[in-house]
Amino acid sequence: MQRRHFLQAAAAATAGFGGAAQAQAWPARPVKLVVPFPAGSSPDIMGRLLADRLTPVLGQPVVVDNRSGAGGNLGAGVVSNAAPDGYTFLFSTQGPLVTAPLLVKRLSYDPVKDLAPVTLAATSPNVLVVDPRLGVNTVAEFVQLVKSKKGELNYGSIGNGSAAHLAMELFKARAGLDMVHVPYQGLPQVVNAILAGQIHAGFMVPGAAIGQVRAGKLKALGVTTLNRVASLPELPTLVEQGYPGFEAIAWQAVLAPARTPQPVIDRLSSELVRIIKSDDVRTTMLGQYFTAVGTAPAALTSLMKSEREQWARVIKAAGVLPE
Repeated sequence: MQRRHFLQAAAAATAGFGGAAQAQAWPARPVKLVVPFPAGSSPDIMGRLLADRLTPVLGQPVVVDNRSGAGGNLGAGVVSNAAPDGYTFLFSTQGPLVTAPLLVKRLSYDPVKDLAPVTLAATSPNVLVVDPRLGVNTVAEFVQLVKSKKGELNYGSIGNGSAAHLAMELFKARAGLDMVHVPYQGLPQVVNAILAGQIHAGFMVPGAAIGQVRAGKLKALGVTTLNRVASLPELPTLVEQGYPGFEAIAWQAVLAPARTPQPVIDRLSSELVRIIKSDDVRTTMLGQYFTAVGTAPAALTSLMKSEREQWARVIKAAGVLPE
C-alpha cells in the first residue's frame, strides 16, 4: 500500500515537472497569431498590440497572420484545424466563436470542441453610425426616417452572425425597422461603404469609426452599453433613447487549437493577463475605446457559454436565418 502511494505520488510529481518543463521550453520557434479579419481592422490592431508585447516576453517572434473571410470563420477554421503544438493561436471577436455555430449550417469547425480558450483580452461598446447625408441627429430621427423608407435603406456588418449584424438585427426587431443587410470582410470596408454612399448605417466598435465621426464624415447616434462610456461621454446610450436594456458588447479573445498542451495554454494566458493589465497596454486599449480585461481560460469558457445562450434567444426572436 505504501509502495503504491509512493509510486502514485512520484508519477504525479513527474507529470507536474514535465508540464512545467514543457512550458519553460516553449516556444522554441516563432509563434503565429491568426487574426481572422483584414489588416487595419480593430481585431488586427489589438492583435498586433499583444503580439508586439509578447515577442520579447516569449523570446520568439509572435507573427500576426491575417486570414480574413466569411465574417472571421475562415481564420477561425484555420486555427481549429492547426496542429495543437503551441505555435498557432487565434485572436478573434465573438462572431466566429459564439454566433457562427448558430447561423452557419456547414461550419468547418466547432468552437467548443475545436478551440481552447486562453484569455478574454478586451471589451468594447458598439456605436450606431449613419451617413450624415441622411440628415438625422438622434436615434428617434433615424427610426422615423427608416420607417418612412421601408426596405429602401441598408446597413453593413462584417458578416452574418457578427456582433455588428446581430446588434442591428436586435435593434431592428426592437424598433420595428425594415432594412437590408450588406456583409463586408471587415469594418474598414463597412466604413468606406458608408462614406461612399453605398450603405446608410451600421453598428461598429468606436475605434473603426470615431476618427471619421470627429471629421464630420460619419454621424454617431448612440452606444450599445447600459451606461455611457467614459471615453465617449458625449454619446447617449440606446437605453437613454427609448430602448430599455439594450446591450450589445463587442469582445476580443485569444484561443488555441483544442488539445494544445495545458502548460502552454496556462503560460500564455498568464503572460497575456500580465501584459493586458499593464498600464501602457491598458492606456493603449483605452485609446482604441476598448476596456482591457485579461482573464484565466475558465472565465472565457464561461463567457462564451453565456453569450451563446443570449444570442441564440436574439437570433430566434429577430428571425435571423442560417446561411
